[in-house]
Amino acid sequence: MAPCGLLLLLLIVAAASAEIRFPTLAHLRPAASDEEQTEAVQELCRRLLGSRAGDFVLTVKKPRAEAEAFELRSLPDGRVSVLGSSGVAAASGLYSYLRDFCGCHVSWSGRQLDLPTPLPRLPEPLWVTAPNRFRYYQNVCVYSYSFVWWNWERWEKEIDWMALSGINLALAFTGQEAIWQRVYLSLGLTQAEIDSFFVGPAFLAWERMGNMHSWAGPLPYSWNTNQLNLQHQILQRMRSLGMLPVLPAFAGFVPAAFNRLFPKENVTRLGNWGHLNCSYSCSYLLDSESPFFQQIGKMFQFELIQEFGTDHVYSADTFNEMTPRSSDPKYLSSISNAVFKSMTQVDRSAIWLMQGWLFLSGSSFWQPTQVKAFLHGVPLGRMIILDLFADSRPAYLFTESFYGHPFIWCMLHNFGGNTGMYGTVETINRGPFEARAFPNSTMVGTGITPEGIEQNDVVYELMNEIGWCKEPLNLSKWVTSYAQRRYGKINDGAVTAWLLLFQSVYNNTFYRPDHNRSPLVHRPSLKLDTSLWYNKSHLYEAWKQMQLAASELYSSETFRYDLVDVTRQSVQLLTSEFYEDLKLAFFKHSLVELQTLENALIHNLLPDLDDLLSSDRHFLLGHWLETARSLAATEKDANLYEFNARNQITLWGPNGNLLDYANKQWGGLINDYYAPRWELFVSTLIICLEMRIPFNQAHFNQISYKVEQNFTTNKVKYPDKPLGNTIEIAKKMFLKYYPQAMKIIN
Repeated sequence: MAPCGLLLLLLIVAAASAEIRFPTLAHLRPAASDEEQTEAVQELCRRLLGSRAGDFVLTVKKPRAEAEAFELRSLPDGRVSVLGSSGVAAASGLYSYLRDFCGCHVSWSGRQLDLPTPLPRLPEPLWVTAPNRFRYYQNVCVYSYSFVWWNWERWEKEIDWMALSGINLALAFTGQEAIWQRVYLSLGLTQAEIDSFFVGPAFLAWERMGNMHSWAGPLPYSWNTNQLNLQHQILQRMRSLGMLPVLPAFAGFVPAAFNRLFPKENVTRLGNWGHLNCSYSCSYLLDSESPFFQQIGKMFQFELIQEFGTDHVYSADTFNEMTPRSSDPKYLSSISNAVFKSMTQVDRSAIWLMQGWLFLSGSSFWQPTQVKAFLHGVPLGRMIILDLFADSRPAYLFTESFYGHPFIWCMLHNFGGNTGMYGTVETINRGPFEARAFPNSTMVGTGITPEGIEQNDVVYELMNEIGWCKEPLNLSKWVTSYAQRRYGKINDGAVTAWLLLFQSVYNNTFYRPDHNRSPLVHRPSLKLDTSLWYNKSHLYEAWKQMQLAASELYSSETFRYDLVDVTRQSVQLLTSEFYEDLKLAFFKHSLVELQTLENALIHNLLPDLDDLLSSDRHFLLGHWLETARSLAATEKDANLYEFNARNQITLWGPNGNLLDYANKQWGGLINDYYAPRWELFVSTLIICLEMRIPFNQAHFNQISYKVEQNFTTNKVKYPDKPLGNTIEIAKKMFLKYYPQAMKIIN
């Protein structure tokens, strides 16, 4: 063995000692050979760097130990050698070199890959070993909030990003409805019964977790076929890079038609979820002692593995935001044992990966006795718990490290795919290390588990880097470097802006949900919350500094994105100020002030914001709708998909059940959804003053619902390509609104 390979192996063995206490996980290793992974990571490098890919020699050498590592060294001919313990480790090593030595950057919003010639030399070999076994990615919900309309081209980019970010464990939930279709038909359900059970594409995440059924469907046959084929491509690429894809498993839920076929079986109907009535929720959970529990689980698992193969990790969530029918520990243990048994009867090496969200969302039910009973229904070490919201409410603290099961410390960060700037950078820079040092810690990795992606790039870059760190980073130094490599230039204004953002919007040190509660994106009322976790003056100053940097950085795609985002966030704050002024004017009975504010908000600020958002491809309603329609085989299917896309980001359900939960600030959506509601609200307040009657929220909700519902069904076509010059529009808005912001804070 070459000396570099020997050193790499020794480092890996040392790091792996921390994981030996879970020999049950030792078999979770990439199935692809070293040669296959080497070829895959070389292809990734060519996709990423084009003609400069030849400057790198990427090699995979699989170790005997569990932990992952990479080695970087400069070669005599000027090239850089990247040796990784897997394709993911090699890709992560490549990005580490590009990031730290070449000042490069790769993110959802753009890439900055201006490599110097010749490549910077490493004075000596650099070895990096992961402190934990896993770096996990995805939340069940992200398949609906972000992935739902993706084709293979978009998936390929995401998997490349995952590998560069060091992700080695990830959900692979695409295409499972095609497998369930086979199982349900084999059980004797009719196609009509299956069609009435499946939800539409934009809501599949919650059907998979048993939260809902029937809404916004049925799924066209072409959908299942296309998604099945897409899943094969996803799995092949993930596996070729050494990732471990996590497949779905049977959680115990059955369609209502199961009762017709087997009326004597014991089936529990759970309560409603998400403000939906039982027409769309109140799912049926099969009794754990029923022989059909194991039969259905076996049928699904067998069909799944026959179709896709397996890497032995499966995900199932039985009580996601739903209360079990009994708190009896024996009952809870029997349920978890039945789910696990349904996996192992087909795959004896199965590991159950479960989202730990239920212990937070249903904390009044899940007391220590209940949590322990449920977890101990599965043999220790055969279940991995995602501590899903550890960046705000770590569950390992009150479950004694999940009573012995291994867990992954996760950053949830984003609910509903919201657009607002948000982060808990101090917490994520500290939390994983505290969890690792926790007495008798069973932590085996870090993870990112957002409900929606393609926003707040900086938080994900930070968290992914922390997954390879053994101690916290210097955040000021880190974000300074981030600003430089993201734009490819050193600009004092941009650096100052990012330092301010890390002190404010990205540093929520108080527990509160990070859902965007801005009045801008919620149905108006007189009781909306405008409280902040940060000093607004820091954001406004960052806005100013970004505007000053525009003259030098305007050619950078990532800068233009950030300029839009900081301007958007600042205007969001101004909208809150307008809202508070509207309330004050109404309570003072000042009709003139209300009319003045109506003009400023409805006819100036919101249209200006829509223009800004419409100038950047990342903030377009038209893109969301067009990608939905592009997956359809027929016009009928295209209309169904568009309805799904429109409903999810607005009403979220038949009657506004989770209204504005998945709110977005996109060009087209501001002008045609949010602005009409605000115009209706202000005009209603004016009428109330003129007629000297109180504001009636219930009545307003009824008329607002008509506006919202109309948006979900209208056929307006929105541009799916950007319009206008971002730099010019942003400058115009800054000159127009920044003085107003200064008046507010001074």
